[in-house]
Amino acid sequence: MARGTGLTNAPGVWDWDALVQDDRVHRLLYTDPAIFDAEMSSVFGGTWTYVAHESQIPSNNDFITTRLGLRPIIVLRDRDGVTRALFNRCTHRGATVCRQAQGSARVFQCAYHGWTFFNTGELSGVPWPDGYATDLKDEQYNLAQVPRLETYRGFIFATLNAGAVPLTEHLGPMTEIIDQWLDRHPGGRVKLCEANRLKYKGNWKLAYDNAADGYHVKFSHRSLLEMENRLKEGDEKGMSFYKDAPDEAPMYVQYLGNGNHFKDKRPNVEDRPGALWDIEGAHPGMEHFESSIRQRLGDRAEIALDLAASEPVNINIFPNLLILGNHIQVLQPQAVDETDSTWYGTAVIDEEDTLEGAVEEVNTLRMRTMESFPNFGEVDDATNFEEIQRGLAAEEDPWVYMHRGLGIPGRVKTDDRGLITAPATDEVFMRETYRYYKELMADPPTLEIRRAP
Repeated sequence: MARGTGLTNAPGVWDWDALVQDDRVHRLLYTDPAIFDAEMSSVFGGTWTYVAHESQIPSNNDFITTRLGLRPIIVLRDRDGVTRALFNRCTHRGATVCRQAQGSARVFQCAYHGWTFFNTGELSGVPWPDGYATDLKDEQYNLAQVPRLETYRGFIFATLNAGAVPLTEHLGPMTEIIDQWLDRHPGGRVKLCEANRLKYKGNWKLAYDNAADGYHVKFSHRSLLEMENRLKEGDEKGMSFYKDAPDEAPMYVQYLGNGNHFKDKRPNVEDRPGALWDIEGAHPGMEHFESSIRQRLGDRAEIALDLAASEPVNINIFPNLLILGNHIQVLQPQAVDETDSTWYGTAVIDEEDTLEGAVEEVNTLRMRTMESFPNFGEVDDATNFEEIQRGLAAEEDPWVYMHRGLGIPGRVKTDDRGLITAPATDEVFMRETYRYYKELMADPPTLEIRRAP
């Protein structure tokens, strides 16, 4: 085959070495509907994919509806407290059995013909069963469910790949990063709050490509940087450490394996209580809540205010979970050129009252930060994604480059654990993620469901 065409003569078979090269990837990865369909199996079915947070289903019988790739699913805690992911698809004629976003239910009834299912997935009842010659107790009539669900520190992941390694092995060094992010909170836990919901007309990978990109910040987010510093002399707030020479700043990007990567901006900030709050951009009403926290906690107020501030990290778990500051972003592909991007706020849970009654003020400030990057910076990014998708319609110019930092001696470093570290503006995280992506796509796994409760 000719180099760079991407397709062999057999329909639906791709030359992945041609499509994914060391320094570039082919536009077909973002524009070909057949490749998108294959991703729904190889990526969103074949590897561990984030589906929900435990705080969204705190009690028995609680549920949320979401998707695993394009598959509609119900993530729930059943009547016995077992966490499950049921296919939201009646086994009779295929209609969804749950049409609410969240709630509490012991059973789900299909609105089309009235088939009813327990929240274990088991078929509960069928109207006028005498009309069936088959044994309706056969497991084939139970709701299908995802065979493997595992949780790490409250984050629930699912896979249809029975041969996938355990979740903690898949996450590998990323567990340490998640631990750091959570352990700064009282009790080491957070709960998800309501969300900002956006949609952009572009491929899902465009958002993941951007998740650890420090190269675009000064240019794409210029208005946000100016807004963060509008009430301050100089420009020391928010992401101002990108403004001069980000290559030379102490922040870095790191690849941790299996498509997971991490941008750590904490080295830009002084290592002392209150330093995070000091760089938090202004937002309406913050002075009132800051004053209340300081009056209540005195010398310990700086620690509480740091909890209210956005921690300068980007924790990216392939393919769809992005943790930025105090926010959790979830990517849900809709089509080859359409993606839902949902930003959840997170709240502190202070059961031991370590904040001496100030948790409400802290959480109020955390919610106000939802008015910053998710409302302003994400709009910048989504616009870029849509413009990229438009640009990639130019099929005669097929390559998307990701070679920043490649081939420069000493710039990209690999430690004895295999962790790869580079300046925050480098694209090593993209190169390594696409190597992993190529492995998944070139060797599709066997996907399974189960029907036994």
